[in-house]
This record gives sequence, C-alpha cells and structure tokens, in this order.
Amino acid sequence: QVDLVESGGGSVQAGGSLRLSCVASGYAYNNAHTLAWFQSTPEKGRKGVAAIDTQGSTTYTAYAEAVKGRFTISKDNAKNTLYLEMNSLKPEDSAMYYCAAGAGVFKGGGLAIGSERDYPDWGQGTQVTVSS
Repeated sequence: QVDLVESGGGSVQAGGSLRLSCVASGYAYNNAHTLAWFQSTPEKGRKGVAAIDTQGSTTYTAYAEAVKGRFTISKDNAKNTLYLEMNSLKPEDSAMYYCAAGAGVFKGGGLAIGSERDYPDWGQGTQVTVSS
C-alpha cells in the first residue's frame, strides 16, 4: 500500500508559477518505483505530464510535449517527496493534478510516462487553476 498526498495547488494568473509536492508514505521510497504526475479534466480525461525514475546512479525523466521547457519533475528521497515545478503557466494547464507510483515504463532505452494503467497507486489530487 502506497500513500501519496499532494499539495501546492492553487489559482494563478497566466505566466505564473506553482510547485506541487507529493509525499509518499507507507512503503520504502526506493529507486525501484517510477513516480509521475498526471493532469485530469472532464474534457480530456487523465493525461501524463511528467515521470521520474532512478536506476542505480542514473535518474531518468520524461515529459509530455505540452509542458517541456516549462515544467520540471524532481524528487527528494530523504523527504520521500516528489515535486513538480510549473512555470509559465497557461490556462490550458488548469486541471486536477495527481501523483502516481508504478513499476516504470521504459521504451527505446528511455523512460516513458506511460498511461494511467501503468500506475496502481494514486494520490487524492490537487487543483491548479490558471486564469488568463
């Protein structure tokens, strides 16, 4: 059982920034898990935003095209915490953001975000609203 608790959502104007956090508890926060952020809206459903996985001394990240260069995923193993730094926010970034934990999706030698089916453990979500 993995407990994931998100925080950091809120309302900002376009061009602003937010940092989401997700604290993991209830299991060993180890390098074997891929952690990811998904966004969910009624119109578009749940889509992967970014993922991170550490294999040995190498950390892999993956991003959706829409957020590359604006969002940064990171994690602090000492704090069992996953982060999503979101800059240059756009109204289309408005969504409920969820963190998720799974076994990892590697394609072509690199990390892929995968789909929600690849992640059995989910947090409760935090709302991000970006106004124009």
